[in-house]
Amino acid sequence: MKLLRCPVNGERPLQEFDYGGEYRQQPDPDAVSDERWASYVFDRAGAAAVRREWWYHVPSGTWFIAERDTGADRVVRTYLPDRLP
Repeated sequence: MKLLRCPVNGERPLQEFDYGGEYRQQPDPDAVSDERWASYVFDRAGAAAVRREWWYHVPSGTWFIAERDTGADRVVRTYLPDRLP
């Protein structure tokens, strides 16, 4: 069974979580070009690397960030968004 560490509830079965997508800083839509905004909306990084991702622990309603090595499919660490480095 695959486990994921919720920063509030500890290690839990992966079935308790929903993936929320890659974490990316949103540019100010009123201050960027249409091309930059379109890139933010549609473009995603595809190469294997350590990525920040949004995850949601369904039973507790907790959103958090997981840093995951997409090449090895291994979670490096998890933390709440207010602890974002």
